[in-house]
Amino acid sequence: MSPRIETQEPPPRSPSVRHLRQEIPDPIYPKVSTQERNSQVVLWGWTKDELHQRLYTYPVREWEGRAANTYGDIIFSSLVSLYNGYTKVMSERYLVLFSFHLLILALDNTNNDFIYEGILPLSAVEVRVISLQDSSAPHMFEISGPMVDSKIFICADAADRQCWIENINDRKCKSLRQQLSPSHSTLSYLLPCDESWKKEELKRYLLRSPVWQWEGTAIQHMGQPAYVSLVHISNMPLHRSQERLLVLFPSDLLILSVDPQRLHVKYEGRLPRKSIRALERSALPGRLEFEITGDLMEPLMVSCTYPEDYQAWIFQLQQPEKVPHTISNHTPPPLIPKKRRS
Repeated sequence: MSPRIETQEPPPRSPSVRHLRQEIPDPIYPKVSTQERNSQVVLWGWTKDELHQRLYTYPVREWEGRAANTYGDIIFSSLVSLYNGYTKVMSERYLVLFSFHLLILALDNTNNDFIYEGILPLSAVEVRVISLQDSSAPHMFEISGPMVDSKIFICADAADRQCWIENINDRKCKSLRQQLSPSHSTLSYLLPCDESWKKEELKRYLLRSPVWQWEGTAIQHMGQPAYVSLVHISNMPLHRSQERLLVLFPSDLLILSVDPQRLHVKYEGRLPRKSIRALERSALPGRLEFEITGDLMEPLMVSCTYPEDYQAWIFQLQQPEKVPHTISNHTPPPLIPKKRRS
């Protein structure tokens, strides 16, 4: 028979987490099998299964980005300690592994609340076992990456650490295979580009991938993209909305379309930045719209999905053009008329 943890039965669940019991179990819990972990009480009187359900249905403080339930299944989770290598301070965190992302949550033990700290794409992280000299916490692992600050986590036991190492590596491999799969291309993995890391990857993808029906200067010669996002554009007289990918270059605003399977991009046109400007139309939630106008074009109404995209486009397209200084800073002093001789 498997070992059991003797715990007091938690009180009936209430819609408000503030009514839950206040005792917090010791984070160093007994070693149990993987199958048993999700049914054990691990935090605030909740089991892992209950915590997972809560993450899907209950708002997390300071949450950013799309809803948690859009990240797929929860593969693994546990209570860990975040180790600061400079101060040697340890603080509790709750890690949640989704299909292709790692969620980091801080704890408010006074109010039994989770606090959002970040969510990392597994394709952009590395994980390794580490050991520090003079450390009384041997079960440690580190996550790092080109776009990720190194973080060291301490697990309750060796089995818990091994679960994290194996699951992160397994899901990372699946994530990379998914990107390379013909039925799920890199482009489809990056769209919608609703996270900063996706935008950066999409910029690199566009500079090295073919664009159907391309015209004019090669995209590699247009400079480095400053911003990119998916929007809906409608021609003002016709009011027909179409999904488009806007890419902002130093001198041009590039307009691309994406096929329904998210496999290819197609050239739709470009607008010189010096001849267009953006006019705010609506900043209401669910109706983030601005108008692109110019002397030699029909007005275009652009609709954004995310507030950060709307704000970025307004900022970028309303920037005044820099006028080069035509007056030298070393202008000679004015000539003084000569005095007349008497």
